[in-house]
Amino acid sequence: MQQDLFDVGLAKRKATLGAKYVEANLAAADDFTRPFQEAMTAWCWGFGWGDETIDPKTRSLMNLAMIGALGKMHEWETHCRGAITNGVSTNEIRAVIHVVGIYCGVPQALECFRVARKVLQEQGML
Repeated sequence: MQQDLFDVGLAKRKATLGAKYVEANLAAADDFTRPFQEAMTAWCWGFGWGDETIDPKTRSLMNLAMIGALGKMHEWETHCRGAITNGVSTNEIRAVIHVVGIYCGVPQALECFRVARKVLQEQGML
């Protein structure tokens, strides 16, 4: 693992998901899961999110669309919170869900709306 990618990734991960959330995930890692947590932090967050070509808000919108398309709703909820941190508005979240509905089907859009409503209510945005 490249330490510089891990360090960049850790900073990007904390900036989007919150230091408390990230530190709790890392603290919960054991000998079995720690290598994956470290690699994911370096690869996804260091290599991917560390590339400044795409700004964090746009990257968050892309993630919501892709993770929504995959139907990984636990991760979608986490990234919905992160998207809000990165400046994504309620209207933009709705627009992403519309795209998910068009390309992945109404049932998946309904799942995204259900999770988005929960997150937006928690954030006081609905």
